[in-house]
Amino acid sequence: MTFEELLESMTPEIHAAMKQAVELGKWPNGQRLGEEERKACLQAVIAYDAKHLPEEERVGFIDRTKADGSQHGPNKNAEDIIKILNH
Repeated sequence: MTFEELLESMTPEIHAAMKQAVELGKWPNGQRLGEEERKACLQAVIAYDAKHLPEEERVGFIDRTKADGSQHGPNKNAEDIIKILNH
């Protein structure tokens, strides 16, 4: 099975089991994940998230909204101003 075929066949239940396995380092039956297996599961979880979930529900999402509704850090939609100085 290719990686793309795996992603196409993943159900929300499989995604949840893989995500939990990565978090805990073991499968629901208690069997430990090897390092390569853990990396492959994490890669599959991230790819599944990117394809099926909105950004704010994906693994690794950081909400940069302050209590007042403004954003921490630079606004992705704002234009950058470049200042050229001549010496």
